[in-house]
Amino acid sequence: MGNIAIAIHGGAGTLMSGTIPAEIEKAYHDALSESLLSGYHVLSHGGTAIDAVETAVRLMEDCPLFNAGKGSVFNSDGINEMDAAIMNGMNLKAGAVAEVHIIRNPISAAKAVMNNSPHILLASAGAEKFAGEQGLDIVDTSYFYDEQRHKQWLLTKDKDSSWAGDEIALPSDIKGKKFGTVGAVALDSAGNLAAATSTGGINNKKFGRIGDSPIIGAGTYANNKTCAVSCTGEGEYFIRNVSAYDVSALIEYKGYSLVQATTEVIKKVAQLGGEGGLIAVDNHGTIVTPFNTSSMFRGWMDATGQKHIAIFR
Repeated sequence: MGNIAIAIHGGAGTLMSGTIPAEIEKAYHDALSESLLSGYHVLSHGGTAIDAVETAVRLMEDCPLFNAGKGSVFNSDGINEMDAAIMNGMNLKAGAVAEVHIIRNPISAAKAVMNNSPHILLASAGAEKFAGEQGLDIVDTSYFYDEQRHKQWLLTKDKDSSWAGDEIALPSDIKGKKFGTVGAVALDSAGNLAAATSTGGINNKKFGRIGDSPIIGAGTYANNKTCAVSCTGEGEYFIRNVSAYDVSALIEYKGYSLVQATTEVIKKVAQLGGEGGLIAVDNHGTIVTPFNTSSMFRGWMDATGQKHIAIFR
């Protein structure tokens, strides 16, 4: 078996250790573990990096703990509105969807855009029509309804969205911010890299706001020459810094290591006032998960098969 590796994230945040009830922390740990193992299973059985990241992200989209798919937050109109992107480092092909409401797994729609259309980013009703024509699972909007997310929205719907990240409003007894975007990066046994990111965006977001997740080079990027990257946090800062591509560029053009490049990129986000983090794997199988917040829900495995799950710094 080649030098396989995979990393996943379920969002960064300012949550401190001890602020989450033990049963909720365990639920997150179990969900991250299931996603990570599913992606690793694809890789360890000779599957592609693209299939591994899609598999891992789909499981998180199906889990209401995360701000993606079924766990997506509500926008200002009380609707779940989702974005996703995927990229193949072997040929630099990419696909993305934005502002979709009825596609059960937006990451699979992004993959279909990449594989079966001449385009990269499709939005709203057009993306949904394309997904339906591709035979993807189209569901009623009620599928995405989550009671906890709806309660969070009701608490904020009459307020202006002042934040700029993929933030989930938390119950009043839990202090801190939680950015809930999900993502995965992988290296397969053939030496190919891939990255995938999916999000429900901002709680109570207005005006059709789209963050960094579906923007290739901002929140998602993969290139076999260098690395694969998936970001989470205050998306506008990652867009302004073209953060995911910047990691790759620092490696390719300045000879940085993955650690050096990702450290520099997160530093740039912070200098603009942004919070968040990213996961990345390079073409040697090195995995890094830097973030400038107090927590990031994450997991990783390499060719040794040892599983790592972490939430806090």
